[in-house]
Amino acid sequence: MTTTTSRSRTGVLAVLCLCVIAIYMDAMIVNLALPSLVRELGSSTTGLQWIIDAYGLTFAALVLAAGSLGDRFGRRGTLIAGLVVFTLATGAGALCTSTGQLIAARTVMGLGAALIYPSTLSILTSVFVERKERAAAIGVWGAVSGIGVVLGPILGGVLLEHFWWGSVFVVVVPIGLLCVALTALLVPNSRDPQTPGLDLPGLVLSTAAIGLLVYTIIEAPERGWLGGASLLGFAGAAVLFAALVWRELNTAHPMLDVRLFTNLRFSAACGTITITFFTLNGFTFMVTQYFQFLKAYSPLGAGVRLIPVAVAIIIGSVLGGKLVIRLGTRTVVTTGLVLMGIAYAWFSIDAIETAYPMIAAQMVVIGLGIGMVAVPATESIMSVVPAAKAGIGSAMNDATRLFGGTLGIAVVGSVHHSLYTGKLGDDAVPGLPAAVLEHSRDSVGAALQSAAALAARGQGQLATTLQDVAQQAFLHGFQLACLTVTGICAVAALVAGALLPNRPPATAPEPEAAQPDTATA
Repeated sequence: MTTTTSRSRTGVLAVLCLCVIAIYMDAMIVNLALPSLVRELGSSTTGLQWIIDAYGLTFAALVLAAGSLGDRFGRRGTLIAGLVVFTLATGAGALCTSTGQLIAARTVMGLGAALIYPSTLSILTSVFVERKERAAAIGVWGAVSGIGVVLGPILGGVLLEHFWWGSVFVVVVPIGLLCVALTALLVPNSRDPQTPGLDLPGLVLSTAAIGLLVYTIIEAPERGWLGGASLLGFAGAAVLFAALVWRELNTAHPMLDVRLFTNLRFSAACGTITITFFTLNGFTFMVTQYFQFLKAYSPLGAGVRLIPVAVAIIIGSVLGGKLVIRLGTRTVVTTGLVLMGIAYAWFSIDAIETAYPMIAAQMVVIGLGIGMVAVPATESIMSVVPAAKAGIGSAMNDATRLFGGTLGIAVVGSVHHSLYTGKLGDDAVPGLPAAVLEHSRDSVGAALQSAAALAARGQGQLATTLQDVAQQAFLHGFQLACLTVTGICAVAALVAGALLPNRPPATAPEPEAAQPDTATA
């Protein structure tokens, strides 16, 4: 092994890690910009949910298929295509003048991310072929996601302090262009012509099923959870999921091998990862608004105050990886879920005047729990999947995280919005014009804008009443949403404790037996 070759591989790893940082930074930076979007684009709570979920939905729906495109047509070309799409869509996002336009741009960003993410791992494992080097490279590749998670809120806060909301997208564009140039110069190409063809019907059915389910949940607060349109949407999603299962059971090369779910250990591990990211994304969606609308933190102040949860996730991941060897998967994952449940229950007693040190402690507990679940549950998935199907296990690990996060924003956001609007009844603010009250029901940000307008017209008492009622309504929804998530974590802990193996089965595949494109961090 020559020094030149070693330097070349190091350069490739650096480029791939930069691509991953861009994806994670973009995801976190948008969450911080949500209050600014309420103020500057007039986005409602439903609009905010779609701004986040349009990206996650497209990413989750296509990540299962995107890896096979790279294997078949060339991984470097697929990575460059994804970077170009992602960068152009991000730049377009900065120019949007309405919520609908931004949702469309976020959808295209999700398409680019779906092409980027599996390509980086495929290229990495084809470049680092020696087991020890590959393990170290994958460790670095996985750890840099934490850099994106930490860097996103800080950089986003600085930009939102001094520039308009679109700056959070503009800053990603030069990073994307740099990734394109470095990929073309440094990253080698590779492919596997024997890769089976794309399961297009499976892709269409999975996208339609997840999309209809998320759409129905997000729109349920406006239409009514038991309204005809909502019930029809839930029924349609169930039919599409059933059709997807039937299709995947009756095709030679399924996009998703649903037979794996007959193994309760595999199902339990996928379920715990789904719930973990369900709670994380739902919590992040709510807490950024809590920080800026109720605590009155600046965007930079809110971003910096999110750092404890990101750092705790990194620490929890390292701790979980070490403890799983000593204590076993079931013990560590169940403990992580219990920690998450305790933290969300603790959050449910927070008020507007709650001191930040207590909030930071709560976020640390959440982050430790998430980290302790994610790594051991992933190991459990891969221990169940045979070496010949390790790619399916890797793809499922990615898809469950994305699906859980998308669903978390939809469910937690919709439950909160239903509770919030329920507190803003017709007589909630006596003397408030009906049109102003209706606008205030869109979000707490809209209510605070209305209160500021009333104060500017000399109606200070009415403005103060509206502000107090809206903030208490938001807090009511926030607290009950946290208790809902607590219950979900408790059920997940019981299921994990009953079904997850405490040790990998004796027939677990050796890491080196897996195909190169399937390693997981």
